[in-house]
Amino acid sequence: MTSYFEQFGGHKFFSKFVDDFYQGVSTDPILRPMYPEEELTGAKKRLLMFLEQYWGGPTTYSEKRGHPRLRMRHAPFPIGFKAKAAWLTHMQAALNNQDLSPELRDTLWNYLSTAAEAMVNMHDDDVI
Repeated sequence: MTSYFEQFGGHKFFSKFVDDFYQGVSTDPILRPMYPEEELTGAKKRLLMFLEQYWGGPTTYSEKRGHPRLRMRHAPFPIGFKAKAAWLTHMQAALNNQDLSPELRDTLWNYLSTAAEAMVNMHDDDVI
């Protein structure tokens, strides 16, 4: 039985997917301010390592950064419903650029949607 990592297309797939996602983030008025210029490249690399490991690829993320602890790592950032929606918009656009079967597309989208919901840590009306 092959891993999802292999079914998706391995490093090549995840690298293109992450590149496409961050292309959208780089001009997004809600998300872009969350990434200082020097941090955008690092964030891109961390997302790539995380997704590859999550879907059964290399364990580089854990070797370099330890346990993912997604909620803890994202806690310092104010993530409201608008940021979640923007994040999902760019994930959907990146996903639409990939050549995947409907089953794999749904599997990845279901994970991304659930993960995005879990990262919300404030209501947009809490922003001053």
